[in-house]
Amino acid sequence: MDRKQLREAMLALLEKDQVLYEDLDLMYYSYDSSFLTKTERLYPDVVVLPRSTEQVQAIMRLAYEHGIPVTPRGAGTGETGGGVALHGGIVMDLASWDDIVEVDVPNMQVVVRPGVVHADLNDHLAQYNLFFPPDPGSSKMCTIGGMVANNASGLRAVKYGCTEQYVLGLEVVLPDGEVIVTGGVRSKAIKNVSGLNLTKLFVGSEGVLGVITRIRLRCWPRPKARGIVMAVFPALDDAPATVLEVYQAGILPSGIEILDQSAIRAVNQFKPEIALPEAEAILLFEVDGNPASVDWEGTTIREIASRRASQVEWATDPARMAALWEGRSVTATAAARVRADGSRVFAGEDISVPLSRVAETLRRIRELGQQYGIPVVNYGHIGDGNVHTAPVIDPEDPAEVEQVNRLVHDIHLLAVELEGSTTGEHGVGAVRRPYAELEHGGAVKVMQAIKQALDPRGIMNPGKLF
Repeated sequence: MDRKQLREAMLALLEKDQVLYEDLDLMYYSYDSSFLTKTERLYPDVVVLPRSTEQVQAIMRLAYEHGIPVTPRGAGTGETGGGVALHGGIVMDLASWDDIVEVDVPNMQVVVRPGVVHADLNDHLAQYNLFFPPDPGSSKMCTIGGMVANNASGLRAVKYGCTEQYVLGLEVVLPDGEVIVTGGVRSKAIKNVSGLNLTKLFVGSEGVLGVITRIRLRCWPRPKARGIVMAVFPALDDAPATVLEVYQAGILPSGIEILDQSAIRAVNQFKPEIALPEAEAILLFEVDGNPASVDWEGTTIREIASRRASQVEWATDPARMAALWEGRSVTATAAARVRADGSRVFAGEDISVPLSRVAETLRRIRELGQQYGIPVVNYGHIGDGNVHTAPVIDPEDPAEVEQVNRLVHDIHLLAVELEGSTTGEHGVGAVRRPYAELEHGGAVKVMQAIKQALDPRGIMNPGKLF
């Protein structure tokens, strides 16, 4: 089936406004936030915007019959090329399918379609005193379907975990158009250990096994209080040591963020009025829960941090908390401004390492940046060892592009060397696929066997994961 025939076939299945094929439309779908798609545009042959499970079924049946690649896509905020078509074919845009189907308050769960935006869902749940805990930095843009497909997490994963811990069940259209429901066809239970855990199989599968069309999520009660401790450390190693001591005191903060010296300087250059103290590292501990526990935990963290830090502040006033948090919240933007002619590169940006090796990781990345002559800003979720790295280059300079690709390769190798992972929260997509065997060994063959069993024609998001 050629491109023209494919477009005509999609127009026969869908309404005219659900099929995009003009050059400008296809260009919008040729990239995401990854550096890969800034250097190489990857165009689909057609884009479809289904609004029902039946429409997804019809699309998949046709694609399966003719061996046409299908790439499911959410809001396009991904940083690994996961939502772009490496081999042409169909991009299935699910972002406009944004129904909140049901909020089941007594059973503390919600059913949504894949296009619901994370922040919109939590705004809706707030009226029921509930929330969906995973907290990605792209909350106001990313979709729940994309979060499930990539097993997203974020700032508060140290306490609340990743998306997979909240997915109770899924409706999935398989590559041949068959529809299955995981987690129990009629179930509204929170606990279910019946059968193989297919829900977990599809969470984090990045669209290589099927199209997620309906999601049943567990919700939690909204915490009544929150507080923040900021601690400033003259010595980098004292930051992870303090985190470990907080854990050993029996405290699990909702978030623990680190800014190293490079991030502190970037923030102060970007917004001097924030005036972060010059130091090797700054930690931000966030605690939440009932007021009494928040007060005890915050006070105890302040006492522990004071043993090593040169400056510590504990705040529960919303205005002061916002001021303390501002430095962290602008770090990603500040990183891109460390060079007047530079842009931040989203590559090698979310490795994960053991907590005991965070300081070593930050030093090694700093050394790699110096080796390749590239400014690098480091920050991240130190509570679970998730380090965000922001190289800054002139993307119009081929020599710098070549150097940053070498740097990123070495950062991925470093993550595995230090007993970590090439990705802590953004997924594999196309950019980390080359490291699959290095990281997983023989388990990759099992992944491939599962893929072959569910998608024997290899049409689902080809070229991703492995």
